[in-house]
Amino acid sequence: MTDIKKKLQDEIVVLEYELHVELPREILKARAHGDLSENAEYHAAKDRQGFVNARLNQLKKRLAELSMIDFTKIPHGKVGLGSTVVVLDTKREEEFTYNLVTSEEADAANGRISTTSPIGRALLGKEVGDAVRVQSPGGVKELEILKLTTIHDAA
Repeated sequence: MTDIKKKLQDEIVVLEYELHVELPREILKARAHGDLSENAEYHAAKDRQGFVNARLNQLKKRLAELSMIDFTKIPHGKVGLGSTVVVLDTKREEEFTYNLVTSEEADAANGRISTTSPIGRALLGKEVGDAVRVQSPGGVKELEILKLTTIHDAA
């Protein structure tokens, strides 16, 4: 979790420098060229300024949300953030292992799924032996939870 926070903080530092130092310099330089109505450099810098400001707000909000995660409230014995879950796809008779992570850490190809993904949401709060149905692009998946390791077990 600290890796994610560091990554967000690093991006915030870079964007704040761009917003407060680089973009004002570019806008001033573009203004010096005269007529702003047809000044592409000025409009590009203003557009970038709007984008950077929006992205900064988004990152700060996400950082605040991550800071508020109370790991003591993640249930013992039930699927939650940080859990590793082995499931059986009952239709295909195949086992899959999923690690439930934040959206920033998600990497579905490597079994790291977000708690906000369809499978992640379906598994949250479930226990070993529970079965869930998940709508996927390929149809409905039926998954049975075979094994569960929570964030508390891993510690």
